[in-house]
Amino acid sequence: TGNRPADGGHLIIEAEEYDDFIRREPKAKKYIKRLTGAAEFINNKDRYCLWLVDVSPKELRSMPLVMERIELCRQARLAGAADRQKLAETPTIFREQKNPDSYIIVPSTSSENRRYIPIGFLDGEVIPTNSATIIEDATLYDFGILTSNVHMAWMRTVAGRLKSDYRYSAKIVYNNFPWPEVTDAQKEIVSKTAQAILDARALYPESSLADLYDELTMPVELRKAHQANDKAVMEAYGMTKVVDGKKTWLTESETVARLFEMYEEITKQ
Repeated sequence: TGNRPADGGHLIIEAEEYDDFIRREPKAKKYIKRLTGAAEFINNKDRYCLWLVDVSPKELRSMPLVMERIELCRQARLAGAADRQKLAETPTIFREQKNPDSYIIVPSTSSENRRYIPIGFLDGEVIPTNSATIIEDATLYDFGILTSNVHMAWMRTVAGRLKSDYRYSAKIVYNNFPWPEVTDAQKEIVSKTAQAILDARALYPESSLADLYDELTMPVELRKAHQANDKAVMEAYGMTKVVDGKKTWLTESETVARLFEMYEEITKQ
């Protein structure tokens, strides 16, 4: 998972606060990064945080508004449970300090009405919260497999639910997911279809992922890119069959059955 702020909200800067805070405390700008969790990522909402990892005490003390927030964070932690009180000893930082240079972000909660959980790549300028799962140093191939109908079929079968929404988890969904054994050529094909998904999204820079992955408003280019990626991934898994002399792909229920067969084989080893 991403980072738990555990800060009482005091290390977080909301979008409507940002300009005023920078105006009043301009030295803090270089220590502010974007903050994103499931809702922010899917809905393209701006949110920020003070990322004060390794900032010197002298520098901190030169920023009075930052010091105020640090003190408020300390007080909020002291007022919490025992584990939260321990964090009061380090009020300048989140509970975790995960800030990878590159990673895939998977929202922990996503609407059941979406065929695909919207996932994507982010960099070190964006801090992920614990409402998302992250995969560090991931490749286009990894992205292609995880955004495919194969992985989504697995997710829909094994994931938990929040009301009716999907709850993606590392332990249950990701760690138990059987990956295919692929050739370099197959990996290259999946990487290309994965890039095509990102390229299709880029055609609509003003649209959020919520807009792009609504079944009623998904652009034709994006749907075709996903369908091409689905086929490439199913080919990599060997999830094809012949019907009336023509090659076709397994249904979702057949896909899930095949994945559980693979899972059983892996767990026997």
